Amino acid sequence: MTTLDDAPNPTDLTNPLRSLSATEIISARTILAEAGHVSTTTRFVYVGLDEPEKTAILAFEAGSGPAPDRRARVMLLDTATGDALDAVVSVSLGHVISTDEIDHAVGQLPILDAEFELVAEFLAGEPRWRDALRKRGVDPSKTVAVPLSAGTYENPGEAGKRIVRSFAFVQQHDKDLPWAHPVDGLCAYVDIINRELVDLVDHRVFDVPAESGNFDTPEVAGPPLEGLKPIEITQPEGPSFTVSGEHIEWANWSLDISYDQREGLILRKLRYQGRDVLYRASINEMVVPYADPSPSRYWQNYFDTGEYVFGRYANELALGCDCLGEIYYFDLTLADEQGCPRTVKNGICMHEEDYGTLWKHSDIFTGMSEVRRQRRLVISFFTTVGNYDYGFYWYLYLDGTIALEAKLTGIAFTAAYPEEGSDHQTLVAPGLGLPYHQHLFSARLDMMVDGLANAVDEVDAVRVPMGDGNPWGNAFTVARTRIASEADGARMADAGSGRTWHIVNTEKTGRMGHHPSYALHAEQTPMLLADPESSIAGRAGFTTRALWVTRYDASERYAAGDFVNQSALGQGLPAYQAADRPVDGEDIVLWHTFGLTHFPRTEDWPIMPTDYAGFTLKPYNFCDANPVMNVPPNASKHCCSDDR
Repeated sequence: MTTLDDAPNPTDLTNPLRSLSATEIISARTILAEAGHVSTTTRFVYVGLDEPEKTAILAFEAGSGPAPDRRARVMLLDTATGDALDAVVSVSLGHVISTDEIDHAVGQLPILDAEFELVAEFLAGEPRWRDALRKRGVDPSKTVAVPLSAGTYENPGEAGKRIVRSFAFVQQHDKDLPWAHPVDGLCAYVDIINRELVDLVDHRVFDVPAESGNFDTPEVAGPPLEGLKPIEITQPEGPSFTVSGEHIEWANWSLDISYDQREGLILRKLRYQGRDVLYRASINEMVVPYADPSPSRYWQNYFDTGEYVFGRYANELALGCDCLGEIYYFDLTLADEQGCPRTVKNGICMHEEDYGTLWKHSDIFTGMSEVRRQRRLVISFFTTVGNYDYGFYWYLYLDGTIALEAKLTGIAFTAAYPEEGSDHQTLVAPGLGLPYHQHLFSARLDMMVDGLANAVDEVDAVRVPMGDGNPWGNAFTVARTRIASEADGARMADAGSGRTWHIVNTEKTGRMGHHPSYALHAEQTPMLLADPESSIAGRAGFTTRALWVTRYDASERYAAGDFVNQSALGQGLPAYQAADRPVDGEDIVLWHTFGLTHFPRTEDWPIMPTDYAGFTLKPYNFCDANPVMNVPPNASKHCCSDDR
């Protein structure tokens, strides 16, 4: 195991896209305080790198431009007034670049941890809330409040206010997992700033499910499973990668990484065999829309990135549990709500994995028999947002393939199951239901395939009708449709045609005259299932299409817009696309929506086995031949040989 603390080389301070350091976070806070923007009631909702324009970075790297200014983007909330500020600070030059007041008609800043605590304290003393609990036979002192993002609805008394909605769960003792005991049919609408109960939805009394969900106890989990022998993964000569600060070299790959408290892990400047593939890749947004239309639950649509800033909840990973093998850890430096730096130890995990057969052939004419093993470099982090735990694993393969896998586990959100049954839940324990829902992610892929002049071809398998040229009816072919402008750039996946999207360099060709490209392979899962006229469809427009292609714009960073909490409809990708800029032979960004639709099963309770969602990028005519013919045979003692 290696960590950033004992890395052989320090962070490369010439990298203008490196993660903000503790010193820079302190500087940003100091600059804003000296400019009069920080009071005793100010909280720092987000602190991250304000990234320079791509052209400025490329010019600097080419030696034809100056080192870009190091800037921090800081979002501030006054918890006394609700006033919100979006500021940019130069930590290099020591002054404020800009400050913009956030219009609450557009959206609110993400919710603070301190605000969740405040709502719980407020409801604990709220008479109407306590009376509603007692009406259900529930002791208010035995409940916990679960405040959640409110969404955007035209409810009376909510316009312009900072709202959260809260459920109650019974917690029998300090170690009792309350998710097993929802107090359903009841929901509080709270104005955080004014400490006011805007509304109390009390539409139905359910019995509180009593069965324990404490899966960490033998009473629920059962006796330990016997017979499993240890699995140890070793690399006696050490790992094959090298690390210098946030720069990584492995096999045919080179890249930089960084970490942002909103987006989490960011991959930068990926190059394969010395050639550009991706300038920047991240998970920029995710939303979890629920399907229960009941009066107390219709609003459940959580943007874990834009509303909760999920990168700040990164787990400290443990060797042998979260990561297995020869592990390299990166520590994370984030800002807390006071604007001070804090460290997440072992926040990013990196290691190599064997991945089976890379290629193999046994020849009937020559007697030759050759096999090579595939391996991949894994770079990952885990974050916990309330009841769910999400792992994001980026895979780089020897053959130039890139893949992203989201791992979903934790505890599914619970509800009381109606006696008459439900079309929107699964009964998983006596009186306990798990509502149907989706997890929809947006990957922002700032492509740079062999340079900036890129385009996207939609590629479909096509059946050729029997007739002239196909008298036996066996023919099929491929159809390519070039996406010329943003107006045509919102696309749907199609499993029936095996649809892929090829990101093509329009200026270069390989040995055989092909334009080098990378092919995006989607998993062909459903997009948003809510009605197109619904609030969530208007706020999460990115979830209505599997692919969006836009012209690069440094200010267009998030698929659902900058200010997602209580956001106005139509922001993010639909607004970006409306510019209808050309995208053929241009500097382009792909936004890929992927995820899963969860109809829970009894096996998902009380702790979910990990589920998976993701996508793959594969080189297509990028190399002139198989790029891994030169991978040597496996020298492991576990490989068979003539002296066996």
